Amino acid sequence: MPLADQIASQVRGAVAAGRLVPGDRLPAARELAEALEVNMHTILRAYAQLRDEGLIELRRGRGATVRRDEAADRARLVDAVHTLLDAGRRLGLDIDEVVEEVRRLA
Repeated sequence: MPLADQIASQVRGAVAAGRLVPGDRLPAARELAEALEVNMHTILRAYAQLRDEGLIELRRGRGATVRRDEAADRARLVDAVHTLLDAGRRLGLDIDEVVEEVRRLA
Protein backbone atom coordinates (compact mmCIF):
# COMPACT_ATOMS: atom_id res chain seq x y z
CA MET A 1 0.00 0.00 0.00
CA PRO A 2 1.47 3.41 -0.93
CA LEU A 3 2.70 5.56 1.97
CA ALA A 4 0.13 8.30 1.36
CA ASP A 5 -2.65 5.71 1.59
CA GLN A 6 -1.16 4.30 4.80
CA ILE A 7 -1.01 7.76 6.37
CA ALA A 8 -4.57 8.57 5.30
CA SER A 9 -5.71 5.23 6.73
CA GLN A 10 -4.09 6.01 10.09
CA VAL A 11 -5.78 9.41 10.28
CA ARG A 12 -9.09 7.89 9.18
CA GLY A 13 -8.78 5.25 11.89
CA ALA A 14 -8.02 7.88 14.53
CA VAL A 15 -11.13 9.84 13.54
CA ALA A 16 -13.26 6.69 13.51
CA ALA A 17 -11.98 5.68 16.96
CA GLY A 18 -12.52 9.16 18.41
CA ARG A 19 -8.83 9.85 19.01
CA LEU A 20 -9.24 12.78 16.62
CA VAL A 21 -12.45 14.73 17.01
CA PRO A 22 -14.12 17.44 14.91
CA GLY A 23 -12.13 20.65 15.12
CA ASP A 24 -8.81 18.94 15.92
CA ARG A 25 -5.89 20.20 13.90
CA LEU A 26 -3.61 17.78 12.13
CA PRO A 27 0.15 18.38 12.17
CA ALA A 28 1.52 20.66 9.49
CA ALA A 29 2.56 18.65 6.44
CA ARG A 30 6.20 19.69 6.79
CA GLU A 31 6.33 18.72 10.49
CA LEU A 32 4.66 15.36 9.92
CA ALA A 33 6.91 14.61 6.95
CA GLU A 34 9.98 15.27 9.09
CA ALA A 35 8.63 13.19 11.98
CA LEU A 36 7.81 10.25 9.69
CA GLU A 37 10.90 10.77 7.54
CA VAL A 38 8.90 10.89 4.31
CA ASN A 39 8.60 13.42 1.52
CA MET A 40 6.26 16.31 2.29
CA HIS A 41 4.35 15.61 -0.95
CA THR A 42 3.44 12.20 0.45
CA ILE A 43 1.74 13.91 3.41
CA LEU A 44 0.04 16.39 1.09
CA ARG A 45 -1.32 13.50 -1.01
CA ALA A 46 -2.68 11.83 2.15
CA TYR A 47 -4.28 15.07 3.30
CA ALA A 48 -5.79 15.65 -0.17
CA GLN A 49 -7.26 12.13 -0.09
CA LEU A 50 -8.81 12.80 3.34
CA ARG A 51 -10.16 16.13 2.07
CA ASP A 52 -11.68 14.45 -0.97
CA GLU A 53 -13.33 11.91 1.34
CA GLY A 54 -14.86 14.78 3.31
CA LEU A 55 -12.99 14.00 6.54
CA ILE A 56 -10.80 17.07 6.83
CA GLU A 57 -10.73 20.67 5.70
CA LEU A 58 -7.58 22.19 4.27
CA ARG A 59 -7.18 25.94 4.64
CA ARG A 60 -4.20 27.90 3.47
CA GLY A 61 -2.38 29.29 6.46
CA ARG A 62 -4.62 27.41 8.93
CA GLY A 63 -3.66 23.85 8.06
CA ALA A 64 -5.77 20.73 8.18
CA THR A 65 -8.61 20.21 10.65
CA VAL A 66 -11.08 17.39 11.18
CA ARG A 67 -14.45 18.44 9.76
CA ARG A 68 -17.19 19.22 12.21
CA ASP A 69 -20.02 17.42 10.43
CA GLU A 70 -20.29 13.66 10.94
CA ALA A 71 -16.52 13.20 10.53
CA ALA A 72 -16.33 10.06 12.67
CA ASP A 73 -19.28 8.40 10.94
CA ARG A 74 -17.85 9.23 7.53
CA ALA A 75 -14.41 7.93 8.60
CA ARG A 76 -15.93 4.62 9.68
CA LEU A 77 -17.81 4.34 6.38
CA VAL A 78 -14.75 5.15 4.26
CA ASP A 79 -12.67 2.69 6.31
CA ALA A 80 -15.31 -0.01 5.75
CA VAL A 81 -15.35 0.70 2.00
CA HIS A 82 -11.55 0.37 1.85
CA THR A 83 -11.77 -2.93 3.75
CA LEU A 84 -14.47 -4.16 1.36
CA LEU A 85 -12.44 -3.20 -1.72
CA ASP A 86 -9.33 -4.91 -0.31
CA ALA A 87 -11.34 -8.08 0.36
CA GLY A 88 -12.71 -7.98 -3.19
CA ARG A 89 -9.22 -7.58 -4.65
CA ARG A 90 -7.99 -10.58 -2.66
CA LEU A 91 -10.82 -12.58 -4.24
CA GLY A 92 -9.84 -11.36 -7.69
CA LEU A 93 -12.89 -9.12 -8.11
CA ASP A 94 -12.72 -5.74 -9.80
CA ILE A 95 -14.55 -2.67 -8.49
CA ASP A 96 -17.59 -3.24 -10.70
CA GLU A 97 -18.02 -6.76 -9.35
CA VAL A 98 -17.74 -5.53 -5.75
CA VAL A 99 -20.29 -2.78 -6.42
CA GLU A 100 -22.62 -5.29 -8.05
CA GLU A 101 -22.38 -7.51 -4.97
CA VAL A 102 -23.23 -4.55 -2.73
CA ARG A 103 -26.21 -3.68 -4.93
CA ARG A 104 -27.39 -7.30 -4.86
CA LEU A 105 -27.34 -7.30 -1.06
CA ALA A 106 -28.82 -3.83 -0.57
